[in-house]
Amino acid sequence: MSLHWYVLRVKPNKERTVSHLLQSRDVGVYCPFLKVQPKNPRAARERPYFPGYMFVQANLREIGENALSWLPGTYGVVTFGNVPAAVPSNLVYEIKRRLAEIEVSGGIVLDNLKKGDRVRIVDGLFEGYEAIFDTRLPGNQRVQVLLSFLSQSPQPVKLNTSDIEKLG
Repeated sequence: MSLHWYVLRVKPNKERTVSHLLQSRDVGVYCPFLKVQPKNPRAARERPYFPGYMFVQANLREIGENALSWLPGTYGVVTFGNVPAAVPSNLVYEIKRRLAEIEVSGGIVLDNLKKGDRVRIVDGLFEGYEAIFDTRLPGNQRVQVLLSFLSQSPQPVKLNTSDIEKLG
């Protein structure tokens, strides 16, 4: 039996429904969710880490390629040249490991920052300075802020999210 991971495209906000449906059919599913602090108290407290996608572990020869394509709430398996794209197991395990680290550290830090928000640098070389939030950077919890330091025009500075706090 040759199980491989595949990526399944899911209709908006149907990740949980499709996940439960697949689990009831004994298909391996990995659909990570992250805890968030919503502004609206009635909004979801978790959101998919990969909105519109989930990982499915299956033997497509055994269940048939169309078995996942015709599920309610899905668009089908991600393919390249009409061939379902297998995802390496070590990539799925690394995503699980990294998301577990994020959860242990308290979730995505400063998820509510918007471009232009004022922040204070609380650690590192520029500790004590105020800056303007510019953007999130790819990778391990990094951001870019604009800091007016030694010149009239703000300069971009890359920092860890743990090095800044939003000003009230």
